[in-house]
Amino acid sequence: MSRRIALLVLSLVVLTAAALAPTASASPRIVKGIYDDSHLLYGNPDQSFRTIGQLGAGVVRINLHWGGRWGVAGPSPTVRPYDPNDGQYNWELYDRAVLYATQHRARVVFSIVSTPAWANGGKGTNVAPTDMEELRQFAAAASQRYSGYFKRPEDGVVLPGVHQWLAWNEPNNPVFLTPQFQGTRMVGAENYAKICNAIVQGIKSQGPRNRQVACGVTAPRGNNAPRSARPSVAPVAFLRAMHRAGARGFDAYAHHPYYNKANETPTTKPAGHAVTLANIDVLIKEVTRLYGPRRIWITEYGYQTSPPRDPWGFAVTFKQQADYMRQAWTIAKRHPRIDMFIWFLLRDEPRIQGWQSGLITAQGRQKPSFGVFRALR
Repeated sequence: MSRRIALLVLSLVVLTAAALAPTASASPRIVKGIYDDSHLLYGNPDQSFRTIGQLGAGVVRINLHWGGRWGVAGPSPTVRPYDPNDGQYNWELYDRAVLYATQHRARVVFSIVSTPAWANGGKGTNVAPTDMEELRQFAAAASQRYSGYFKRPEDGVVLPGVHQWLAWNEPNNPVFLTPQFQGTRMVGAENYAKICNAIVQGIKSQGPRNRQVACGVTAPRGNNAPRSARPSVAPVAFLRAMHRAGARGFDAYAHHPYYNKANETPTTKPAGHAVTLANIDVLIKEVTRLYGPRRIWITEYGYQTSPPRDPWGFAVTFKQQADYMRQAWTIAKRHPRIDMFIWFLLRDEPRIQGWQSGLITAQGRQKPSFGVFRALR
């Protein structure tokens, strides 16, 4: 009897270990997508979304600007911020995007970003709002408009639903959220916890129950150096700080696991506290410890190419970009927690210091990565 029990215990241990292994089974629902506002939001939607359809992209990520140049909110405070029909709101660009995306069989993932000047005393779009209730009410208005049953009063069109949302963009990077520190205190993470909660509460207060909101949306690196010329916070440190500050209620954690040097492949272990695809389990383990088995979304990734130029000093060849895309997708697909893999960009930026991680050159030539992306399954 004791030998049979020992064998049963051993079998259970083996089965449990297999169930907990991160590569035990592939994600059952991973979807590929594109993020390129310059073409999908501001550009020629006929051409850009036709290409999205050709690529078979299941999702497109689009920044939904609360304030700033592309902001839905006007230059003055909204009278009824919870009401998508408030006269200060202008949703035209975003309505167009969701309608085109639906036509070409892609879902939209909206990332709410950019504080209006009136909401933080004119400090800039990358400074948190003074009153988070205003952000929560804007998120509620957006959620209602893109609930899937909102009818535009001007023409009776029922807008498609948006069911996946992001709270801000790379809040551990001072370009997108500043300040990062006050003394040694991580005020960026503290403010972000409030931003995350406001957006989660606003989105989930309206529309269907199956809404998903991801927080984090972290950049891959940070120096954790409050007295440096450009202080930023590494992703795991930021995750811990936002947890201490009370971030809660979100369904997924989003991250941007970019490489850092031209000689780094998707399997190259990064230096320092960076989190890339090669060590993404370091971040996922901490998400699990703090929040349980939240889903993981890769909402921005890419490799820059050269020729024609290498303005940032870490471009790869066209062939390497295609090979690394295939490798990166394989890593993401094999992980049971990763549900989303979004590539940045669709087409290279034409300006001298522009980003060049597109599947298409600035002149319109398809790179080898175009065919690789189309074939990803």
